[in-house]
Amino acid sequence: MAATTAVLLAAALGGGLLLIASSRRFFWSAAGKFQRSMTAAAGRMQGKTVIITGANSGLGRATAAELLRQRARVIMACRDRDRAEEAARELRAELGLSSRGGGECRGELLVRELDLASLRSVRHFCQQVLQEEPRLDVLINNAGIFRCPYMKTEDGFEMQFGVNHLGHFLLTNLLLGLLKSSAPSRIIVVSSKLYKYGEINFDDLNSELNYNKSFAYSRSKLANILFTRELARRLEGTGVTVNALHPGVVRTNLGRHIHIPLLAKPLFNFVSWAFFKSPLEGAQTSIYLASSPEVEGISGKYFGDCKEEQLLPNAMDDLVARKLWDISEVMVGLLK
Repeated sequence: MAATTAVLLAAALGGGLLLIASSRRFFWSAAGKFQRSMTAAAGRMQGKTVIITGANSGLGRATAAELLRQRARVIMACRDRDRAEEAARELRAELGLSSRGGGECRGELLVRELDLASLRSVRHFCQQVLQEEPRLDVLINNAGIFRCPYMKTEDGFEMQFGVNHLGHFLLTNLLLGLLKSSAPSRIIVVSSKLYKYGEINFDDLNSELNYNKSFAYSRSKLANILFTRELARRLEGTGVTVNALHPGVVRTNLGRHIHIPLLAKPLFNFVSWAFFKSPLEGAQTSIYLASSPEVEGISGKYFGDCKEEQLLPNAMDDLVARKLWDISEVMVGLLK
């Protein structure tokens, strides 16, 4: 009797999970198809140049594909040149692009090397962009590293803070002149809901006194939002807007540093399939902020699922945001 009851409970639980998974996947599939039908047909990004960091996989790749469908000129800014070229070949084949330019109804795709863990690489990338590109309409700060063991960037910064915040901080500042001359233009910063667990400890920004990989990630994502709000204040009246977003929980390789026991992997794979967003679903807010006329002129806000969301107090402290900006300028060498 007990065994029969256990079987029935397991079947009911499994059925419930399958029903939830099916409903969730239907909802996000429908949302994704609706978003694509509304944006891709318009071709509203034609003639616009977009830089996407970390565009060879996950959210960045999905964002690149959709903006190419809108006829944008997309520059994939990636650390691993070989992997980026492979992703570019796949995208060109998928979208019917030629290697030298766009198809009749598609955009243009280029690959450029950018290692956000190296300020030297960031400066070289920006120098190349400024020499080659007459305009820049959208900058999407998408790349990131998640819960890695303690390690340092080429310049000696804790890796998550260095890549997720400082690398993008320098990149954005070096490209601001081009963005201003191309106005109206947009900057999009991919953050995370995990910012809520972050705190900016100015006495140990480099995590040399204490390192917790989860806290360090949350701090870097909080820094992204504080950077967005302070940059929006500084860009008032320039025609350049900047907004932050969270993509939700997405199935990407961002969690490559997380160890999952072998026996737990089948369950984890099922849960991720059932409840996590696909890269395309997670990329919808980035695509929306990059291309939608609904957000024209909106700046300094935080979005999720293509709508504005309220921030917690730790992300709305303007004094902390300004102090972080000032210190970041010194750390990346913009100020001596």
